[in-house]
Amino acid sequence: MKIHDYIMQKKNYKRTTVTAALPYANGGVHIGHLAGVYVPADIYVRYLRLKKQEVMFIGGSDEHGVPITLRARQEGITPQDVVDRYHSLIKDSFEQFGISFDIYSRTTSKTHHQFAADFFRKLYDDGKLVEKTTKQYYDEEVHDFLTDRDIEGECPYCGHLAYGNQCENGCGRDLSPEELINPRSRRSNSTPVLRDTKNWYLPLNEYQEWLRQWILEEHKEWRPNVYGQCKSWLEMDLMPRAMTRDLNWGIPVPVEGAEGKVLYVWFDAPIGYISNTVELCANEPEKWGTWQKWWQDDDTRLVHFIGKDNIVFHCIIFPVMMRAHGGYIMPDNVPANEFLNLEDAKISTSKNWAVWLHEYLADLPGKQDVLRYVLTANAPETKDNNFTWRDFQDRNNNELVAIYGNFVNRALQLTRKYWGGVVPECGELLEVDKRAIEEFKDVKDKVEELLDQFKFREAQFEAMNLARIGNRYITECEPWKVWKTDPKRVETILYISLQLVANLAIAFEPFLPFSSKKLREMLAIDSFEWDQLGHADILKPGHQLAEPSLLFEKIEDEVIEAQLKKLEDTKLANMAAEYKAPDFKPVIDYTDFEKLDIRVGRVIKCEKVKKANKLLKLTIDDGSGNERIIVSGIAKHCTPEELEGKDVLFIANLAPRKLMGIESQGMILSAENFDGALSVTTIMKEVKPGSMVK
Repeated sequence: MKIHDYIMQKKNYKRTTVTAALPYANGGVHIGHLAGVYVPADIYVRYLRLKKQEVMFIGGSDEHGVPITLRARQEGITPQDVVDRYHSLIKDSFEQFGISFDIYSRTTSKTHHQFAADFFRKLYDDGKLVEKTTKQYYDEEVHDFLTDRDIEGECPYCGHLAYGNQCENGCGRDLSPEELINPRSRRSNSTPVLRDTKNWYLPLNEYQEWLRQWILEEHKEWRPNVYGQCKSWLEMDLMPRAMTRDLNWGIPVPVEGAEGKVLYVWFDAPIGYISNTVELCANEPEKWGTWQKWWQDDDTRLVHFIGKDNIVFHCIIFPVMMRAHGGYIMPDNVPANEFLNLEDAKISTSKNWAVWLHEYLADLPGKQDVLRYVLTANAPETKDNNFTWRDFQDRNNNELVAIYGNFVNRALQLTRKYWGGVVPECGELLEVDKRAIEEFKDVKDKVEELLDQFKFREAQFEAMNLARIGNRYITECEPWKVWKTDPKRVETILYISLQLVANLAIAFEPFLPFSSKKLREMLAIDSFEWDQLGHADILKPGHQLAEPSLLFEKIEDEVIEAQLKKLEDTKLANMAAEYKAPDFKPVIDYTDFEKLDIRVGRVIKCEKVKKANKLLKLTIDDGSGNERIIVSGIAKHCTPEELEGKDVLFIANLAPRKLMGIESQGMILSAENFDGALSVTTIMKEVKPGSMVK
């Protein structure tokens, strides 16, 4: 019995609720989000649908919290303006990319606000929350409590400028605002004061033993990174966690005396999974039934797809919330992924170091499946992984085009050439035919086994193996040669090849839905059944195929170079923004400066120094009537043609020295930019060569 079937039967599961982490609506979706959450979630849901299992796929935008208010303040707009913009962008990107949510809603909806408030109120009424008064920084000029990100000061550990939650510019430690030295409000630039404030806390400590039993004893099958992180948390003493915040953007706390407070974003966001289900079931009750069926029936299996930074919220805090409320099912699995890096550097939304999905869709139209394939092949399932544009190009050209697309094109074009695009009869099987059929008959079992264990990378490899088998089979059989002597034999070769093509269309359906649809159109088949996977009689003799076309196309170097150029521009922009001028040198006497003889010189001739990549030889008119030779290490920053005829500044009274056998009589003055580039100093107005700089 397969793993998935065993799980479903052992626990009497009849259906599966699948959630994907709610993306934060203060920016777009990037490839790290896709690789970590949305592509694997979509693969899994498509797989369950192909197996004709009852499944609901829930998504939505997370639209509350501090970063939303910060962006709104920076742009001079309202928080609602911010989330409206990015919710539309994110939703549209997901739709174009084929992430097949059954609903994609938002946490600013009326349904969500009411549901989340009612959820909190029940916990409050049942005495499941703890009321605590603590001290928090308050800005007396703006008359508001400050969030951690609204406060900055000196890091007590390294001395760098730090925020109230983390020292991002220095040692990277997590901080609390009270630890900062000389704290300052980023909103008014004033010194904040500590004031008493009341909030409501979820007593995680009261559920620690239950969590240990539920996770550590009953879910040892969870991924090692998920199980390990939960174990680390549960080996420490859990503390009560605030479920409300002093903010003016969010869901108001539905308790008397809580004016000016909202629900903590990590309280209301996961409830969004449930409220979005409520919304879907209200809109299509005949299809989905009641929302309770998907969240409160013991015969429903719950699976959360998230990134590793959300493990504690989905495995500890949200389950405790549901346990405290009562009546809810617990997640059966939380297949969290690690992080995806970009060109060997951590993806950073604040620094724009990312490949944004909406930009990818505009720059590489029709290439959704290429990115899905590459992200799955590099899926960070057990450790952080890396995305590079060169690897993206290689996998497209050397795998999708050269293996998958090549086999499909060979099989369909040969059928069109020799049999007019009609599926031929299968004749007597030779040993080579039997071997090929034997090689792919178990593909369904292999792919299912891996998908049921959330091993998407390996499952996709097994799907691609069908194309490898097909290419090897056609090459070995050489139908173009056999046709001349035994046309009947070619029928069998093409028949088996076409069955492999049909198997590819089925096997890749969860992974590459766009190309699978295109392949079905070429095969003139509306849909396949998942149970047909591994069969050698899917396409019947006499079936007329449609006109074949290339399934994938080669990606040229210039396309990749354009993407690399975009990243390089981003890197330079970040360096410019972060640039800090070097410390000034010690003060000198004016007489020391007077010792330098700085002059204007006109470059008469400039040439590269042989066998020296960095050096240029400049012939200077220094106004004396004699030419002066200066050797300068600026060859990587400007060309001889750019310098000839220019007036430059040089030090005239340096002692001569030899460089590569050439006596240099001075030094050209240049300014070093933030990126290390040198810019030769010139003058605003034309003056005579030899003029002194004073």
